[in-house]
Amino acid sequence: MNTLELAQRALAAAGAGDGALATATRERSLMLRFAASRPTQATAVDDTGVELAVLRHGHVGRASTNDFCDEALASCAQRATAAADAAARAVGTGSYPGFPAAATAKAHSGYDRATAELDAAAGGAQLAAAFGVAERAGLEAHGAWTAAELDTAVASSEGAAVADRVMDAFMKVMCIAPSGRSGYASHTTVAASALDGEALAERAAGKAAIQGEPARLEPGDYPVVLEPQGLGWLLDLLAATAFNGLAHSEGRGALAGRLGTRVAAPAINLSDSPRFPRTLPRAFDAEGVPKTPLPLIQDGVAMGVVHDTHSAAMARAASTGHALAAGGSPGGPLPTNLMLAGGGAADAAELCAPVERGVYVTRLWYANVVQPSETLVTAVSRDGTFLIEDGAPTRPLADMRLTDSILGILGRVQALTATPALVSDGEFYGRRFAHGVACPAIRAGSVRFTAA
Repeated sequence: MNTLELAQRALAAAGAGDGALATATRERSLMLRFAASRPTQATAVDDTGVELAVLRHGHVGRASTNDFCDEALASCAQRATAAADAAARAVGTGSYPGFPAAATAKAHSGYDRATAELDAAAGGAQLAAAFGVAERAGLEAHGAWTAAELDTAVASSEGAAVADRVMDAFMKVMCIAPSGRSGYASHTTVAASALDGEALAERAAGKAAIQGEPARLEPGDYPVVLEPQGLGWLLDLLAATAFNGLAHSEGRGALAGRLGTRVAAPAINLSDSPRFPRTLPRAFDAEGVPKTPLPLIQDGVAMGVVHDTHSAAMARAASTGHALAAGGSPGGPLPTNLMLAGGGAADAAELCAPVERGVYVTRLWYANVVQPSETLVTAVSRDGTFLIEDGAPTRPLADMRLTDSILGILGRVQALTATPALVSDGEFYGRRFAHGVACPAIRAGSVRFTAA
């Protein structure tokens, strides 16, 4: 039985009422982890699940199961109905307007036959290649390789009957020197055959092997060259603070009252682009609404936010196809195919050339939002932080704590590399939902660092 047939069976079990939506998902995935240049964990997943969302009195109750007999599906429907009824008893009639009408989703390029084969031997060969590079450089290699196929189908009482198959593959390599200095490189793609463990390890090793005692900078504002991996983390946080339609409708989003105004440098063109070739495409959202390209910031001007059915009803707008859960996620809708258009710089070296003294950042971690309405965040640089002197990175720099507004940083962007790279963290806790941010490297005229 395919996922669409399973979703339709589950929908039938929900019976009549105010409305229902069934989602069936099958995940097939491999994950190979490694540390100290040896394999440490291998997992294979083949799991199918069904979630039923039932609408009662303006509330959506949800329940899930991986037992697909008639009795189990009926029990799942009863539990979802009971959850919706309990919410109605507690707070009265809810505001969910009903599941969206059926619509046709466009095809995309997110399928790759070789990735679907889930060849563990291919992953093992990439690990071995990374280990060889690390050994020759006198370093240890740490990281992961993963590939997956995800089949998803949605059927609803409003006539929706859509199915999608997507692939994702990811590899990251951290090389660590005996001194503790580290470097990082990763690649996210639809095609597992594009993952190159040797090339990734060489990039990571090149940063970890740079000699010299790390310099230290006092807290302050410095010009920064930020690689795509670091910028992608910031843009992911921007998605939650600025483009979340629920937060925007409630007046707590960073773009509340600012749509149509300049919020970033004129060179910034940011969109949600679900069919962009360098992203991980999806045909529809969790409510079966087709995904289409959506401009968010154009020439530095804020153009819009994303909506699911719930937030769209609050805003008197239409869903943009960004539901993360049927009936709406408590946290609101988010763009999951962010793409920042590139600029004219050939590479990071060209971005560094005008900088007399600044900071080169490979990536960030411990990133947290401090003030959502201001897109104020804090994060620490990691795995390749260098001092830029007279136009080039010259020596390692002690990791720095960045505390600044993301929109503020985007407002100070002076140049971008030409080609966006797809970045993600490649970690999955619970049901796999791979997504990333396609973005170039940038040079910002100043970024605030509050500690080393």
